[in-house]
Amino acid sequence: MIRTIYFGGGCFWCVESIYLKLKGVVDVKPGYMGGTTINPTYEEVCEENTGHVEVAKVAFDETLKLIDLLKVFFSIHDPTTINRQGADVGAQYRSAIFSEISDRAEIIDFIKTIEKSSLFKDNIVTEVNEVVDFYEAEEYHHNYFNNNRENSYCKIVISPKIKKFQDNFSSLISK
Repeated sequence: MIRTIYFGGGCFWCVESIYLKLKGVVDVKPGYMGGTTINPTYEEVCEENTGHVEVAKVAFDETLKLIDLLKVFFSIHDPTTINRQGADVGAQYRSAIFSEISDRAEIIDFIKTIEKSSLFKDNIVTEVNEVVDFYEAEEYHHNYFNNNRENSYCKIVISPKIKKFQDNFSSLISK
């Protein structure tokens, strides 16, 4: 059985590049979710008039547990900053999860657990939302990191995140 969850944790290039490496992930698509504009473009989303979040749609099979997807998500971005991830600033970069209602309790419990830990010094601001319409991003955004490794954003921002992910989650990485 294939399940789907949507993660917004800053630039979708970063999120997509990590989840493409996980065992049990069968597909990842960048896109937009959570706003009011139908079929938004990247430019419209960046202008912050759509209400959409840049997300990665992650389809995964039963070999991968939701808890593992959540551990990865909360390790690859800062869930305590409102409308920003590093130098990426704007509502489209907010921390958000869009999931089926059946997964919401597990997600909320996970967030409560990490809030009680000393993992983050500030409160977690990650939105937990029901799945709404997903609009797939333009083709040039797909597999962006792998297709543009020499791009300065990829080198400076994405590569260190991938390295951190690989160091912390080696057992979850597909060969």
